[in-house]
Amino acid sequence: MSFGQGGPQWGSGGSGSQPPRWSNSSPDWAALAEAAEARNRRRRWMLIGGGALATVAVGAAVALAVVSADGNGQASNRPASQLPATADVPADTTGPGPSFEETSAPPPLDPKDFISDVKKDTATLGPDLLFPGTRLTMGETVYKKGALASTKNCAAAAQGTLGAVLTDNGCTRLMRVTYAKDGVAVTVGVAVFDTEARALKAKTDADKQSVVQSLPGEDVPVFCRSAICRSTTNSYGRYAYFTVAGFTNGKDVTPKDAEVFRTGDDLAEFTFRQIRRRGEAQASAAAEAGR
Repeated sequence: MSFGQGGPQWGSGGSGSQPPRWSNSSPDWAALAEAAEARNRRRRWMLIGGGALATVAVGAAVALAVVSADGNGQASNRPASQLPATADVPADTTGPGPSFEETSAPPPLDPKDFISDVKKDTATLGPDLLFPGTRLTMGETVYKKGALASTKNCAAAAQGTLGAVLTDNGCTRLMRVTYAKDGVAVTVGVAVFDTEARALKAKTDADKQSVVQSLPGEDVPVFCRSAICRSTTNSYGRYAYFTVAGFTNGKDVTPKDAEVFRTGDDLAEFTFRQIRRRGEAQASAAAEAGR
């Protein structure tokens, strides 16, 4: 590798070469500068000329390529419709992009799992927690809450054949609450079992004579003890729930008494929602604890 091109050139000592001559006189710097400038000008012109020739050569090569692309040795102006389609353009072959390991989130916890077995359903339980507040609004209807009760002797808060049904299937607790509006009252009874299977069996075993005992109090008189009333039976998770609805003045309920049916249905729906919310709350807490 050489450094610089303006330094002295030393000959190899071959034929006709002479050793350098040293002189005490100062060199003519101006003449040397002019000579150097002349050489530089010649060099620049040579570079420019060579570049122009190279450009012409590249242009000629491109022209020849275009002409030969026609296949007949003649240039042709092709319309855009004859240009290669996107699918014909070679794909990028620089190699595959970065890959990432596939991950998947764990499946969400099923809220019903937490209210289907006593071993998982461990949150505090009470009638005041299932039925909070002093009023209940369902749609545009507002019900006033009456008395609350809870007992481990499930048969003691049942009428007809319900006592035996609850006992035979292992009921561990029966919670009750009453709501009333405009002379119509409904008592909801929630029976608690250890497993979903037991609650479902209690629902299946119940018949038309299996009725939860109405709960008076808090300005609600005794009702549905001797009069004909409307009752329902259902279950969700390890809970079976029952309603009995009727008039507070002791009048019998008939199929035409839509307000009684609506009251019983509203409270059955609310009870189902509250049991389900209990499961959702425990599933959410378990998911948070597992993060």
